[in-house]
Amino acid sequence: MIRKRRQFNTFNLSFLDIMSCGFGAVVLVYLIMNHAIEQQTVDRNEDLLAEVSLLEEDIREGKAGLVQLRNTLDSVDLAIVEARGRATRITQEKEEVQAELLELRSDALASEEDIAALKAELLELEQEVQELRAQAQDEGGSSARSFLGDGSRQYLTGLNLGGTHIAILLDTSASMLADRLVQIIRLRNMDAGIQRRADKWTRSLATVDWLTAQLPIAANYQVITFNTEARFALPDTAGTWLEVADEARLETLSSELRKVLPGGGTSLENAFLALGKLNPQPDNIYLITDGLPTQGRTAPRGSKVSGNERLKLYRQAISQLPPGVPVNVILAPLEGDPMAASALWQLAQSSKGSFLSPSRDWP
Repeated sequence: MIRKRRQFNTFNLSFLDIMSCGFGAVVLVYLIMNHAIEQQTVDRNEDLLAEVSLLEEDIREGKAGLVQLRNTLDSVDLAIVEARGRATRITQEKEEVQAELLELRSDALASEEDIAALKAELLELEQEVQELRAQAQDEGGSSARSFLGDGSRQYLTGLNLGGTHIAILLDTSASMLADRLVQIIRLRNMDAGIQRRADKWTRSLATVDWLTAQLPIAANYQVITFNTEARFALPDTAGTWLEVADEARLETLSSELRKVLPGGGTSLENAFLALGKLNPQPDNIYLITDGLPTQGRTAPRGSKVSGNERLKLYRQAISQLPPGVPVNVILAPLEGDPMAASALWQLAQSSKGSFLSPSRDWP
């Protein structure tokens, strides 16, 4: 018999054929999906790079604008100084005209025309003085005098230089002579003139000059020096506020501070207690020091004070501060007092003041 050929049927496919077709379909789908993900990643990266470029361009423009603002501020300050100089000269001319007018009246030699001309000139001078004063006030004349350091760099721009009654506390203890203990001991045994010219001490005095030069022109200030005791820098002004606009008094203050000879320990508590003698209380405080106190209101019993004892004296001292007054700390770090920076930084932060440790070439 002839064997009948078996007909083709879909159910005649083997299991391996079916699995191969399925696996091929999975591979094809994977290739399609993977390509789409890669394309999407490339597109997103290009968008992010474009945003980064825009941000970098904004930063460059901001820096350029900041430089321009600083240059404008310097120009305004120079214009204010020139305006004040002109006002001073005009005031002198006004006084001379007034004296001449009085002299003419007393001698009865001047004619009515001369007197009228002098009066007109006097009125013009008075009007010009008023205009210059208004211009200086409108342009933000915030300094009673100018002060530039050797580098002409504004290291202290982070300080809050505002307020109407501003107290400056200057540490005059022996440690203000130098940063290292060995140098302090050497300088203490040298001539008083050499001690007054010590680098750290002269930098501290320059800091006071810089601060007084930056105070608002309409504000009041007072400077208190302290070591084991607290004293007003100008004894005849104890307990009173001084006007920043009084430039002659600022110059006297600067010269008197240069007569001070650093020495003794440090009583921060006595310095804060001295603030209570001022009426009204200060609304801004600047503390120029180099470390934690070594005594309280009175001298310690022993000759040495440990780090923990100094920290305890510091906490006792800040309890005497007027409440709610910002304390701006300018610290010149001292060897062997590692806890000072942390403690004084916390004081500045908690009182909403500023903390700064300037470089050696400032101001």
